[in-house]
Amino acid sequence: MTRLFKCRILLILLLAGTLAASAHSDEEEAKKTNIFSRLSVGGYGEVAMTRNFYSDSYLRYISPEKYKSGSHGRFDLPHVVIYLGYDFGKGWTMGSEIEFEHGGTESAIEFENEEGGEYEKEIERGGEVALEQFWIQKSFMPQLNVRTGMMVVPVGGTNAHHMPTEFFGVYRPEGENTIMPCTWHEIGISIWGKAGDWRYEAMFLPGLDSERFGSQGWIHDGSASPYEFKIANNYAGAVRVDNYSVDGLRLSVSAYIGDSYRNTMAATSATKGVHGTVAIGSFDFGYDKHNFIARGHFDYGHLSDARKITDSNMHMSSNSPSKRQKVASAAIAAGIEAGYDIFGLSTSLKAKKQRLYIFGRYDYYDSMYKMDAGTVADKWCGRQRVAVGLNYYPLKQIVVKGEYAIGLLKKPFNNEPAISLGIAYSGWFK
Repeated sequence: MTRLFKCRILLILLLAGTLAASAHSDEEEAKKTNIFSRLSVGGYGEVAMTRNFYSDSYLRYISPEKYKSGSHGRFDLPHVVIYLGYDFGKGWTMGSEIEFEHGGTESAIEFENEEGGEYEKEIERGGEVALEQFWIQKSFMPQLNVRTGMMVVPVGGTNAHHMPTEFFGVYRPEGENTIMPCTWHEIGISIWGKAGDWRYEAMFLPGLDSERFGSQGWIHDGSASPYEFKIANNYAGAVRVDNYSVDGLRLSVSAYIGDSYRNTMAATSATKGVHGTVAIGSFDFGYDKHNFIARGHFDYGHLSDARKITDSNMHMSSNSPSKRQKVASAAIAAGIEAGYDIFGLSTSLKAKKQRLYIFGRYDYYDSMYKMDAGTVADKWCGRQRVAVGLNYYPLKQIVVKGEYAIGLLKKPFNNEPAISLGIAYSGWFK
């Protein structure tokens, strides 16, 4: 074998090795690219500043005549959320949402207005960071998807549309955010789908905990659990149907029903025939067309055995998670907001996709709308709220907000005016 021939063989081997290494590298790179393309990352966040022109004393509802004036301010990060999702292929996907509320953990020191103004440490949910959502989904077709894990309960307009770019106020609509969990998330099983102009969702989930119901928030805290798991001695169901038949208009109805009594770790002695059934019916809508946006909702909730639950909770141990407060047999919340994009009148600003909405909002809600015989409602729990302000969108995903609002309370309680400013974003990074 000549020296020249050996050199040629060696050159061919080197070239083959180089091509093989290059092919392997391309394959690895394609694999990495494919994995990256299947990953979704997004989120939303809010920064808010408020000046309240009323007293923040815990006695303001007990002796309103002594607290007719006052002022206090707050800076807050209401919600900062990170989305992570992944498409495994063949219809299998995963979604998750990690939320940081108020820039910290889910424990806080609060004033209890109904307990002599005592300081209390509230544990809203076990863990230092809230996992708002984590689910795995199998999609069979657009009309049929099955999802299991921790999900948002699709009851009410705010739970279904809670991004800061989906409402005008600096804070979420006050009525739904008061009487119901918001954002309401539970571990369960959901079936949903889309067909033509319709979307539906049905969810099976654990029931609420009646020991955590209260006067001002009705069932708001009933979904929370201080334990490392969610108790499910009782079960519940939720449904939602959306219709998009009219261009720019969404019409939605949703409902929830489930028992809540004794759905806790150390349950009180059973009372025969007491179920604490929570039933909620809700209608909400959204319209976005011709530089005009309008949104609204109406929610009505009923709690059976409210008097017996009140008696039971009022006699709970101080070591229990119970608020030890009166609970209403019915609560109500209604709200409507409308805004007009004045930048839509300018061809140049419209071309830049900038928007400036002038908006107004009205809310009426009462967490003690109806009471069982023998239980008296706290009148300050029912109120109206009027707000006006501006929403500026320099980009689709970013909004700068400003509003003046006033809470209108029944006499003899004092009204609660406030000015708020905020900036928020919502969107997908990839």
